[in-house]
Amino acid sequence: MKKNILQVTLVLIVTVLVASSFSFRKVDLSVYKTTGMKFNYFVPNHDDELLPIVTAPQYSLFLGKTYVGFKEAVGFKESRGDYSSVNPYGYMGKYQFGKETLRMIGVYNADTFMEDPELQEKAFKAYTSRNKWILRRDIKRFKGRFINGVKVTESGILAAAHLAGAGNVKKFLRSYGVEDFEDANGVSIRYYLKKFSGYDTSLIRPDRKAKAL
Repeated sequence: MKKNILQVTLVLIVTVLVASSFSFRKVDLSVYKTTGMKFNYFVPNHDDELLPIVTAPQYSLFLGKTYVGFKEAVGFKESRGDYSSVNPYGYMGKYQFGKETLRMIGVYNADTFMEDPELQEKAFKAYTSRNKWILRRDIKRFKGRFINGVKVTESGILAAAHLAGAGNVKKFLRSYGVEDFEDANGVSIRYYLKKFSGYDTSLIRPDRKAKAL
């Protein structure tokens, strides 16, 4: 009996000593502030209290058969519209110009050309204006006719001239498709005549001396 009392006493002493070894720090609640916080919330109870969901309008740019549509279609076919594109044959930019063609329209620095999208657009316009002047009689003569099953249009002729040069397009038209041309990728004048048919290229003025700069 005395032994049990002694054990209980020892347990109580140990418990008191352990409990007394802990110090409880007083928490300063003044550092926790709720200033500016909103605690009132509105929860709708019915569907008619729900606010309508407003979505941003979706736009689809449609260029159609305009001049802008024409040049963007050519640019996409040439390089997928990439101003920084250079193909394995050295043709550069959105419209894939060669250095010789660039010199013809007044561009002598290839690095400047590649770094300037606006200059590339001016180069396309200048080159197309030159081709329109060179092919002006052929446009008048063959526009509306069919060659190898393809209707000849001004825009098709100008696109084909961008691909193959005005001289090769003349040969194609005047031989009624016998003298065709294919570039290094196997793309032909006939293909460009058909693909770029019917665009409005009246904004392009024929100019024998057109320059990009």
